[in-house]
Amino acid sequence: MKNILIIGATGQIGSELTLKLREHYPHGNVVAGYICGANHFGPPLDSGPAEEVDITNAQQIADAVDKYKIDTIYNLAAILSAVAETNPQLAWNVGVGGLYNTLEVAREKGCAVFTPSSIGSFGPSTPADGTPQDTIQRPETIYGVTKVTGELLSDYYARRYGVDTRSVRFPGLISYKTLPGGGTTDYAVDIYYSAVRGETFKCPLKPGTFMDMMYMPDALRAAIEIMEADPSRLVHRNSFNIAAMSFDPEIIYKKICEYVPGFKMEYELDPLRQKIADSWPNSLDDTCAREEWGWKPEFDLDAMTRDMLHHLRKKLGVAND
Repeated sequence: MKNILIIGATGQIGSELTLKLREHYPHGNVVAGYICGANHFGPPLDSGPAEEVDITNAQQIADAVDKYKIDTIYNLAAILSAVAETNPQLAWNVGVGGLYNTLEVAREKGCAVFTPSSIGSFGPSTPADGTPQDTIQRPETIYGVTKVTGELLSDYYARRYGVDTRSVRFPGLISYKTLPGGGTTDYAVDIYYSAVRGETFKCPLKPGTFMDMMYMPDALRAAIEIMEADPSRLVHRNSFNIAAMSFDPEIIYKKICEYVPGFKMEYELDPLRQKIADSWPNSLDDTCAREEWGWKPEFDLDAMTRDMLHHLRKKLGVAND
């Protein structure tokens, strides 16, 4: 039985991972950590224990760990890439200062820690195609800088203090349940909403902008499986490349058109998002994750598109074909 604290439980990933963990560990405590001013309602907070836990407040983290006898912390607090560029100080305080608080509590109280990294941890000098597990990481965004720092800090706490830290580098995540939260890859969520609503999609990225993407059910499974993996098999810890699919705006648009004939897309470039996307890899090599803990995605672009359209039509009250 695990007792889990999720910091950032009302966010883009946390709102879904909280419910998935409660399904996976029905006899344990899965505590949803939220901050004042965020959404205090909905399934993550209504379906189980919840505590106010601001990652920049180490005492709140420690108090929640003590109260619920927590042995595993999922640290999902982050300021996403495009938003982070508008407030780099906040991005650092949450992404690095908050992680330091979490790791210190984990060191003192014997907790394992999951802190996701990202394709944003790479930069323009990284090999773009089939990006290796171990390669140069020189990101040009504050989001990427916080993720690289987080990887190194987590590895340090594992090596120096024996804290069981583990992580994956998430690609762009696509979900019908949660709205986009200011990430560079979020166009790949918005495009499905436009298709279902019958709107012309305004694409912020230019043709040929390839990025790794993943459907949220695969991402949630990866977050659980890495924490359940046999530690004796792990050569790496922070952080594993994981991959499912890579596409550019034209490819996802044409795939949607197979199921929504007449759907239209126009390009309305966002220079900031384009600059960020251009600095990220086209595709990741996830061989190490497959070999060390058995990672394997279940959704490709076609399967994801069919599922997204089906669920969004239900969500938005549009008849399924």
